[in-house]
Amino acid sequence: MKPEVWTIIVAAGSGERFGGLKQFSQLGGTRVLDHSLRTARAVSSGVVVVVPVEFATRDEGNAVDTSEPDRVVVTVAGGTTRSASVRAGLAAVPPAAEVILVHDAARPLASEALFTRVVAAVSAGADAVTPVLPLTDTIRRVGDGVIDRTALLAVQTPQGFRAPALREAHRPGAEATDDVSLVEADGGTVKTVTGERSNIKITDRADLMMAEAWLSAL
Repeated sequence: MKPEVWTIIVAAGSGERFGGLKQFSQLGGTRVLDHSLRTARAVSSGVVVVVPVEFATRDEGNAVDTSEPDRVVVTVAGGTTRSASVRAGLAAVPPAAEVILVHDAARPLASEALFTRVVAAVSAGADAVTPVLPLTDTIRRVGDGVIDRTALLAVQTPQGFRAPALREAHRPGAEATDDVSLVEADGGTVKTVTGERSNIKITDRADLMMAEAWLSAL
């Protein structure tokens, strides 16, 4: 039997480096957030979208597209940090969820196949799973020369978790730049799956242009 999967989409950032709320910017005629929402719906029993406080209180259908009644979509207000926002999302995930995915809305081009690979790896026994890619650039440590890039991997989302492992790792006050780090620090087992070159993270306006190019090529 397939496990019950819920996805938390983290879309509560202020977009300071982007110069605005990038999650609501247009990408290929659709908002950045809605690309991730559409993909998450395809693999999940329900989706929790974590948005800025001012959007969580709007009755617009607006902050989140709820036009597909066969998928539960819940909107909650984010916190002051990424980890706090994930905890806000976790609070809305029902206890019946067995696998929880956490995905950054700023990665709108993650494919359904990638989501499915992550779920399968969790179902196979890992506490936490993250997509990764090898680095292609030469990397230098400030004041300390070149780092051997063969020992480094670039981390992507969606990241997947056994629900109890993620809930236990997200105790109040726990902070990290990604959720796998929290589960790993809590003693959980971590596995990796192959990520996607097209699964870029939109940080600034140039990234949005790059995402447009990738979208045209997919």
